[in-house]
Amino acid sequence: MVYITILLIYIAILMTEKMLKFVNIGQQNPPKRDKFERKEDFNEIYQEFLTEKASEQSSRCSQCGVPFCQVHCPLSNNIPDWLKLTAEGRTEEAYHLSQSTNNMPEVCGRICPQDRLCEGNCVIEQSGHGTVTIGSIEKYITETAWENGWIKPIKLNDEINQSIGIIGAGPAGLACGEELRKKGYQITIYDRYDRAGGLLIYGIPNFKLEKNVVERRIKLLKDGGINFVQNFEIGKDSSLEQLRDKHDAILIATGVYKAREVNIPGNDLSNIFPAMDFLTASNKKGLGDKVEIFENGTLDAKNKNVVVIGGGDTAMDCVRTSVRQHAKSVKCLYRRDKENMPGSAREVANAEEEGVEFVWLSNPKEFKGTNKIESLIVDKMKLGEPDESGRRKPIVEQNSEFEIKADLVIKALGFDPENLPKLFNEGRLQITKWGTIKTDFDTMETNIPGVFAAGDIVRGASLVVWAIKDGRDAASSIESYLKTNQKRKVA
Repeated sequence: MVYITILLIYIAILMTEKMLKFVNIGQQNPPKRDKFERKEDFNEIYQEFLTEKASEQSSRCSQCGVPFCQVHCPLSNNIPDWLKLTAEGRTEEAYHLSQSTNNMPEVCGRICPQDRLCEGNCVIEQSGHGTVTIGSIEKYITETAWENGWIKPIKLNDEINQSIGIIGAGPAGLACGEELRKKGYQITIYDRYDRAGGLLIYGIPNFKLEKNVVERRIKLLKDGGINFVQNFEIGKDSSLEQLRDKHDAILIATGVYKAREVNIPGNDLSNIFPAMDFLTASNKKGLGDKVEIFENGTLDAKNKNVVVIGGGDTAMDCVRTSVRQHAKSVKCLYRRDKENMPGSAREVANAEEEGVEFVWLSNPKEFKGTNKIESLIVDKMKLGEPDESGRRKPIVEQNSEFEIKADLVIKALGFDPENLPKLFNEGRLQITKWGTIKTDFDTMETNIPGVFAAGDIVRGASLVVWAIKDGRDAASSIESYLKTNQKRKVA
C-alpha cells in the first residue's frame, strides 16, 4: 500500500512538471499580423504556433476533474488529453486523438468561436489566469500532422455493396460521408456548386480560412474513394425519389442559404445585396474564377461607402471583406449593443482594429435613392425587457432617426431554409413550421424511409462544429438503418 501511495505521488509530481503551469506561464495567442499589413490581402491573420510555444501553452492546462472545455464542445473533443500529449511533445498521438472525434480539426481550430465554447468555459479562464488557447493548439497539431504526412486517405480491405447518396458537400455531408466510408460503404456526394465544401469554400473569407485548407481535405476524401458529383441539382438533374431508388440510403445536408430580408421602404433599390451574394463573389474571385458582377464593379466595395446590417459572424465576414476591397468607409449597423452581439467577440475586435465603424443600437428604417441606394434612414434603439431569447428587446427611440450615406448595402441578417419539398420535387417530404426538415429526434430519419437529414437544414443556421457533429451522428443512424433493414453484401 505504501509503494502504491509513493507511486501515485511520483506520478502527480511528473504531471505537475509537464502540466498545471498556468500560474507561472501566462496566456499567449499566436502572433497576429499587423492590422495595416493584413488589410491589404486576404491571407489568414493569425500565424501558427512554433513547437515550443504550442507545448508551453498546452502545459498551462489544469487537467481538471470535470473538463468544461470538453463539456461545452459540440463534438466532445478530448481536449485535456491532447493538450497533455502536446505538452509532452507527443504531437502525432495528439493529432490521432484530436481527429478521432473531429473530421476537420484544422477547420474548427480556425473558425470555431472558441470564446463561446471551449476557451470561454476553460476552468483557468474562469479563475482569472487566462484560457488555454485551445483553438490555436488544435490548428498547430493538425498542420503539423499534414506537414509530416500523418494524415492518410481511407484504405479499405473490404467494400460493402451498399451505397449512400449525400445531398450537400458542406461540413455535415462531408463528415457523414467520411464516417460511412471508413465502415466500407460506397459514398456519392452530390452538390449544386462547382466545388465541394459549401460554406467553407464560398461563405467564409480566406482571412479566416484559406481555401487550400478545405481543398486538401476534399482531395483526401476523394483519394479515399468518395465520389463527388458537382453542378448537380436535385429537382432538376434528378428527383429525390430517383436518387432514393439509386442508393440504399440518402442524407440531405444542404444547409440553409435563403437570406432573411429587410422589409422596409426602398428594398427594391439596386446595390442592396444579401451577404452570401457578396461573399461568394469575393471568394470566387479569390479562387481565380471570372466573376462578372464583381469585375463590373457591382459587388466590388472599392471606393464605396459600405453599410452592413447585422451582428453575427457573417456580418463580420462582410465588413472585413469590404475593408480588404478598399472601401471608402465601412459601417456595421446592429440593433442591440456590443455586449448583446451574437457574433464572436474576437471577430468584432479584429474588425474594429481594421477600421470598421460599429453603429450600435441602430436599425434601418428606410432605404433612400433614385434607382440605386444612396443613403439609409436609421432609427436609434434602446434595450427594453428580455424577449423569448433571453436578450433585452430593442425598442425604437421616438424621433431619433438619422441618415447614413451608402453606395452598397449588405444584408447579413441570417439564413432560412429553402422550400426543399418544392425544390426537390418531393411533396411527401415533411418540414417544420420554420421550413427545416422534420426528422425523428433519435434516428435523424425523415418521414420517407431511408432518407435522413442533418446539419443546418434540420437545426437551422448554426456553427460548422455542430454540422460536423450532426453528420457524424447521421452516419451512425444510417449504418444502423442499413444493418436492420437490408441484407449486407460484401463486394
